[in-house]
Amino acid sequence: MADTIATLKEDFSLIDDWEDRYRYVIELGRALPTLAEAERTPRNKVQGCASQVWIAAHESRNGREPVLSFTGDSDALIVKGLIAIIFRLFSGRPASEILATDAGALLDELDLREHLTPQRSNGVASMVARIKTDAKAALEHQTT
Repeated sequence: MADTIATLKEDFSLIDDWEDRYRYVIELGRALPTLAEAERTPRNKVQGCASQVWIAAHESRNGREPVLSFTGDSDALIVKGLIAIIFRLFSGRPASEILATDAGALLDELDLREHLTPQRSNGVASMVARIKTDAKAALEHQTT
């Protein structure tokens, strides 16, 4: 994860103007794979976001621990870019690592949260909470 954060920090540091950074975030969102229509379900819809957001968790096993990867989409371009950043932080990680990650601190390292509206910040928090809920459920499912 440190490499992912370092890469994102480096990318952001190369762009001085926040308007250009927003464009970069939008480009990250455009690069996300298309979310299958079958995954645009009420179960995958993230509550607490002003925009429509869907996040689908996909579980695999790495030895004994579940590893989660995510797909997602939004009807807002900037939000889709925020999803892409969140996925870079969490997708492909073991569930216990996802639960131990302080996403707020990582987003602060990118200097991102202070440049988001309160609504978008709340939406990011809702997306992170959803991912952590999926990770917790995967770990609980593992023990049953």
